Amino acid sequence: MSEQVFRNARVVLADEVVEGSVVINDGIITAIDAGPALAGEDFDGDFLIPGLVELHTDHLETHYRPRPGVFWDPVSALHAHDVQIAGSGITTVFDAIRIGSDVDMPEMRQHAGQLVAAVRDAQAKGWMRADHLIHLRCELPSADVIEHFESFVDHPTTRLISLMDHTPGQRQFTSLETYKLFYKRQLGVTEDEVERYLAAALAQHEQFSGPNRRYLVQRARALNLSMASHDDATLAHVEEGVADGVAISEFPTTLEAASAAHDAGLAILMGAPNVVRGRSHSGNISATDLVKAGLLDILSSDYVPFALLQAAFVLPQRVDGLALPQALATVTRNPANAAGLDDRGEIAIGKRADMVRVQVMDDRPIVRSVWREGIRVS
Repeated sequence: MSEQVFRNARVVLADEVVEGSVVINDGIITAIDAGPALAGEDFDGDFLIPGLVELHTDHLETHYRPRPGVFWDPVSALHAHDVQIAGSGITTVFDAIRIGSDVDMPEMRQHAGQLVAAVRDAQAKGWMRADHLIHLRCELPSADVIEHFESFVDHPTTRLISLMDHTPGQRQFTSLETYKLFYKRQLGVTEDEVERYLAAALAQHEQFSGPNRRYLVQRARALNLSMASHDDATLAHVEEGVADGVAISEFPTTLEAASAAHDAGLAILMGAPNVVRGRSHSGNISATDLVKAGLLDILSSDYVPFALLQAAFVLPQRVDGLALPQALATVTRNPANAAGLDDRGEIAIGKRADMVRVQVMDDRPIVRSVWREGIRVS
């Protein structure tokens, strides 16, 4: 690969923004210079930022299952997902794939298997724009989550698991009424159907959640997999995660849980849509409030890919004293470090040339170009 030079850019480094140029050789950043350069691609004052790193997005699943009961070709779903991910400035994505069947999805192993196979095959063939890795979302109350886990864990693309329990009355939905309203709207079902779903979910939790958690934690430790807890709501939830060896607290629902996770040294991850909207879709704590309290490390696009970049540019406008480099760290350097990817997430000499050209129009960031290891992918 020939040398590339990007000039006349506002380059966002770890702690400052400099006007200058960046030099790339063989997909690696080799020089960063302040001031004008005579040759190279002219950015005309646009921002040059690190490629975004996404640890938890459900977006692939929504392309695969665009409507209840409708399942798309997995490779076509992955292609559509990849185009939108890269077009949103995300150069590394952990595709969150739920494992463990429930009454809503009794054939989850088949569906998860098709998605995992599509990601691994496409990654091996090198046709995807972003770098795709697997995040297994392990639903602890499921009777077959261990079987699913063992089917998909033994591959280098599987790098992260989360320990989840969406049982009504647990974690995300401590209020059963909030839970009922959410699922009636989400699934388009009746009150009686929700009540039957509720009874089945509670029974599964009692039987399977504890044993499954113990098994998965033991196996993840043996395989040196990164682990995340999910929807921590109490001090006890955080203490359980710390004892298990989790590194990331995903979407804590209360200030108490976020504070405890921070004190324990866990990386706290919240949803970027929460920042953009100014509130949680399920009525839990505001991500912006956690930033103000110094209790947020990582943002995830969750269900809207472009929310990741949008939130990073919104936060300095909402949080006094927060500069753009620090806001962007929540979507670049911090998630990369939490996932053990020390070769990316920052514009620095020796790092991968995963970068995004961003123009701000009417206070909104607009992605103009994206490079992965120095190759333009969008």
